Amino acid sequence: MRQLSTPGVYVNEIDSFSSNVVAVQTAVPVFIGYTEYAKNGNQSLTNVPQAISSMAEFLTFYAAPDSASSGAPRATFAYSTKAMTFPPCAFDSANPRFNLFYGMQLFFANGGSNCYVLSIGSYADAITNGTSPADYAKCFSTLEQSAEPTMVVMPDAVLLDAAEWKSVSQQALIHCQKMQSRVAILDVWQGYYPPDRTATDPIQGSDGESGFYTIGGLGEDFNQYGAAYYPWINANIVAQSAIDFTWISAATFGQFVADMGNEATTVLFPPVNSQTNPRLAAYQSVLADMLQPAPDELSDPARLLAVDKVHETLNKLSPLYMQTMAKLCTSVNLLPPSSAMAGVYTRIDNTIGVFQSPANTTIVSAVSPAVSLSDSQQGELNIPPNGLAVNAIRSFPNHGLLVWGARTLAGNSDDWRYISVRRTTIMLEQSIKHAMQGYVFQSNDSITWAAVQSMIANFLQQQWIMGALQGAKPADAFSVAIGLGSTMTGQDILDGIMNVVVKVAVVRPAEFIVLTFRQQMATS
Repeated sequence: MRQLSTPGVYVNEIDSFSSNVVAVQTAVPVFIGYTEYAKNGNQSLTNVPQAISSMAEFLTFYAAPDSASSGAPRATFAYSTKAMTFPPCAFDSANPRFNLFYGMQLFFANGGSNCYVLSIGSYADAITNGTSPADYAKCFSTLEQSAEPTMVVMPDAVLLDAAEWKSVSQQALIHCQKMQSRVAILDVWQGYYPPDRTATDPIQGSDGESGFYTIGGLGEDFNQYGAAYYPWINANIVAQSAIDFTWISAATFGQFVADMGNEATTVLFPPVNSQTNPRLAAYQSVLADMLQPAPDELSDPARLLAVDKVHETLNKLSPLYMQTMAKLCTSVNLLPPSSAMAGVYTRIDNTIGVFQSPANTTIVSAVSPAVSLSDSQQGELNIPPNGLAVNAIRSFPNHGLLVWGARTLAGNSDDWRYISVRRTTIMLEQSIKHAMQGYVFQSNDSITWAAVQSMIANFLQQQWIMGALQGAKPADAFSVAIGLGSTMTGQDILDGIMNVVVKVAVVRPAEFIVLTFRQQMATS
């Protein structure tokens, strides 16, 4: 009490209410991958988490100034006459695909907003040096300094080989376990192949030597902090009108032109009365324009106009050209779903709450899953013997494409089986943890204990009202215990330890709805 020396009236204000717990943000993903460029002015953003909130901001930092591609990777694909398979056209190692740019478009299309981007290198560096787990190793230690991200998304991890993908995915899960404030959304490696129990099966496949290279190879450590989605999706991010013959790899371009020439002489413009078709020469001139210069030398604006003219002509006349462009478009838009799912998480969190499972909802800009799954096939994904559950993306009649799974990789855990339970618990833990910082070094006595108990109970009651906790009344939904003889001993107090025990009944999804019907006798 202050010392009074002058006669008068003094006012003392005493707080009647305890401090509040403020719920932390739950939908702040960090995207890790390769970008065209990574600078903020003169400052390099390589291996630096950069906050953004729109695609325009992404282009500001990660698209090279005056870039014709506007930050998008310009992959090329091998031309093939084979029937449509997945992928329809093989990726070209000289100009490989990168998924982060298109992943960001999927994220924002599905309701994404605030997020972080962590560039681990440029396209040029990745092409020159190859993609490597070492590119990811540094980023996880960097992310330990960032408290805000709640999701880790790595759309470019599937560019690694099988063993490297497994290693990086395990590092991400270990990082999430260490931080206890985020989850990893994983893509299935080569998730465009069917689960047919062959060597290419992305769920149960094995190389016969090192064992499982797929989800099953991740092991059971830290899996409560991860969720995986299968299969990849056929998106409509890149329009077919934007794809022309320059997307064909240099190694297979000559064969493509040769096949176009053969189509011209045998199908489009066959001989007339044993004489050369007069229209053939003009068409062959168009084919010749395709080769001057090579398709990867497109820096001249005049040449770009010529490409557009050739593309327009061939697209009208040649079935082979149209089929090849359609296969290229499918290949370009065959994307891993993790970035889209980060957007779905954000959309659900912002419209309903983190306690709502991010399932039974569509993926915007996704046309179809790359693999059609049956109920029995999904059953093996959802409840596998090893417990490493994989969430299915399926198409249903009259409903379209839906996310049809809500499990973490810890499918055998009664505690952490569901994504919504894991993420809700993280939100509760981190919110209370941040609020408790204000009580560090406070007196470890009954007054402080009462304030802490009231503060946490008020927060949990609000969460119960919002629907995050289940129970007919607050006492059924949560409890907060703190005090000497309850959660602490005299020795704890001597050691400066304040123990708080919080119990919560988190809402769980109705994953299986069973309807029972029985006939009854007529009563009237």
